[in-house]
Amino acid sequence: MDIPRTRKPNRKPWIFGAAGLLTLVGVTWGLSQLRAAAPTVERGSVWLDTVKRGPMLRQVKGAGTLVPEYIRWLTADTAGRVERIHVRPGAPVEPETLLLELSNPDVQLQALEAERQLASAEAELIALRTQLETQRISQEAALASLEAEAAHAGRQAQATVALLDRAFVPTLEAQQTRERAGELSVRLDLERKRLTVLQASTRDQLAAQLGQIERLKAVARFRRTQVESMQVKAGEAGVLTELPLELGQWVTPGTVLAKVVKPERLKAELRIAETQARDIQVGQRAQVDTRNGVVEGQVSRVAPAASQGTVRVEVALPEQLPRGARPDLTVEGTVELERLGDVLFVGRPAGAQPNSTMSLFRLQPDSDEAVRIPVQLGRGSVNSIEVVQGLTEGDQVVLSDMTAWDAVDRVRVR
Repeated sequence: MDIPRTRKPNRKPWIFGAAGLLTLVGVTWGLSQLRAAAPTVERGSVWLDTVKRGPMLRQVKGAGTLVPEYIRWLTADTAGRVERIHVRPGAPVEPETLLLELSNPDVQLQALEAERQLASAEAELIALRTQLETQRISQEAALASLEAEAAHAGRQAQATVALLDRAFVPTLEAQQTRERAGELSVRLDLERKRLTVLQASTRDQLAAQLGQIERLKAVARFRRTQVESMQVKAGEAGVLTELPLELGQWVTPGTVLAKVVKPERLKAELRIAETQARDIQVGQRAQVDTRNGVVEGQVSRVAPAASQGTVRVEVALPEQLPRGARPDLTVEGTVELERLGDVLFVGRPAGAQPNSTMSLFRLQPDSDEAVRIPVQLGRGSVNSIEVVQGLTEGDQVVLSDMTAWDAVDRVRVR
């Protein structure tokens, strides 16, 4: 008879499944331990530079314009209407060159009235001088007559006293004679004082009238100057650069009529960013690029306040300038701050500020991988900046703007 067989359980699928699961777990764990692949950056799209050690020239740069050292602004002294324009901008002028003519009848009438008042005051002075001189002569004549009477009375009193001693005249007559002589003596003193007061009053009145005449003369000169100012002259030799008026235009006092400059003497006015201008000092060397040549100059003035984020720096230039240099020409200037000795420096990265810390990508030796590291920066220049900490001589760093890669710490530069 048949004996049934007992089938043994098949464990191979379980073994293979367990092995596969262990393999999957191992692969997953291994992949989790791998770093993410670094993004790639085209080498031609970034700016690389090598850290160097040696002397570094600190400079700041800014754009500006050439302006004349001497500018004469002609303004209106009085209101008037433009009647004639004789010279247009761009023409050379001399001090007596007539630029334009203004007219204002009121100003001319005021000048005539000032002349009339002056003539009237001078006539009053003549009349006053005649009157005071007549009074003085009359007083001196009266004083001379009184002196004669007083002298006669004095002699008569002496004679009466002598006759009284001999009893030839009564006592009453002698007393009257002496009183008459005393009265005349007192009157004589009073008249002399009156003459002194009259002479002092004469001087004061004449001085007051002369002072009034001088004031009227000043008024008349001022009015004449106003009339003459309507004939606008250049006042200086140079070139007329501005005359913003038209025929028939009415101008008020203080209105700019014209601008005369001396184009042979120019200076550069540079606008330096306020963050870079803190170390600029008067006397520092500067170079100005006029597009037709580079001119050596010297800082002559630094504006005390910033305006719209920049500081105005004036640079004195030599008399001989390249051809084509003229007022209002756009230039670019570089101011030399100082020369540093043995320092570690690199090209200035995008957005770098002096005395700050920023992150830079440093290329690994013999590799195309760049790793982000913190770098402490020091003093800066136009195209370079001092490295205080974080880099060593010979390191290569990326100076371009890498804000697009802020989320990663490594990139590949190929």
